[in-house]
Amino acid sequence: MIPRKNILSFFCSSHFYSKFFRYYSTYPSSFFKINSKFDSDQIYDFRSDTVTKPTDEMFDIMRNASRNDDVLDEDESTNELETYMAELTGHEAALFVPSGTMTNQIAIRAHLSTPPHSVLCDFRSHICNYEAGGIAYHSQASVTPLKPSNKLFLTCSEIESELIVTDDIHYAPTRVISLENTLNGLLFPIDEIHKISKLAKKSNIKLHLDGARLWNACAETNSSLQTFTKNFDSVSLCLSKSIGAPIGSVLVGNKEFIKTAKHLRKLFGGGWRQCGLLAAAAKFAIASNFPDNLKKSHLLTKKLSNELFNLGIHITLPVHTNMIFIDTKSINITTGELANRLALHNILIFGNNSTTTRLVLHYQIPPISIEKFIDVVANIIKEKKN
Repeated sequence: MIPRKNILSFFCSSHFYSKFFRYYSTYPSSFFKINSKFDSDQIYDFRSDTVTKPTDEMFDIMRNASRNDDVLDEDESTNELETYMAELTGHEAALFVPSGTMTNQIAIRAHLSTPPHSVLCDFRSHICNYEAGGIAYHSQASVTPLKPSNKLFLTCSEIESELIVTDDIHYAPTRVISLENTLNGLLFPIDEIHKISKLAKKSNIKLHLDGARLWNACAETNSSLQTFTKNFDSVSLCLSKSIGAPIGSVLVGNKEFIKTAKHLRKLFGGGWRQCGLLAAAAKFAIASNFPDNLKKSHLLTKKLSNELFNLGIHITLPVHTNMIFIDTKSINITTGELANRLALHNILIFGNNSTTTRLVLHYQIPPISIEKFIDVVANIIKEKKN
């Protein structure tokens, strides 16, 4: 029997840190309602990069898209997007899917066969925390959540020490390792990914990437998608976050994997018929926004982070791409109060009774909104001092 190191303290610790990171959740359970009337149509929305709005140019592209049935493999615009994504990522095939949660869950289910089996991932990951227990429900798999000792990313040695590769009947063998890049806006070093990929191959374990924001990692590091994606058996790439498409994600892998994934998409209720207009909008969004507009949003993120830091707000995680995690305790205000004050200036953030929250920038956040944001915080601090 392989030793499971301090298993009780591990899960207690993970539980504690899970609660801590849920204060920075993508999906907080409660917020203050914003009741302010906006004085113009210009809203600066820092809640997530999912809030980008389709542009007039996208609607023009959508009007000219094909209108055939994708479930019957007859839609040209969808096929074009899938071929394009397979080429960009260096994989054999791709599948256009309604959501990132569905691409992740389909990928995990396609990699697994008969229980007992388990999936190893970062304890902060989307597949572990924010997909409604999908791994247990869809794949009858247990999850091995790991807490990185560096507080940034999992290392190969950490993963190797927790792999379940024994035939001891008390355990569920590790069949999938799932990484996420970026995670909380943090970059996953490519050198470490190489090591983990080699470990997975050596151990005959599938390696999946939740690359919902891989676009940001590539833009920030001046890398091609293939630099990252060639290390994985499957990759999920979101199109409706930083890329700015109205809806959808793409799953890539080899032809046999995608054939299975398409069958599972139908099983999950994800066959979406005349989706060519959405595929065309997504392809246009990639061409329009990647990588330049993502790079611009990263620069604005770092500018906002530096200004907030200079005002005395604690930045709780390094700022690598388009996310800032803040703690407002030092200025004696809750994030709910901050949200209400910002809303008076048409700025939206998530807030509640705590002092921690997440700010997310995207290509539709203009420089003027950064100045407005800083002015509001500076005025709050001035008022507190008086």
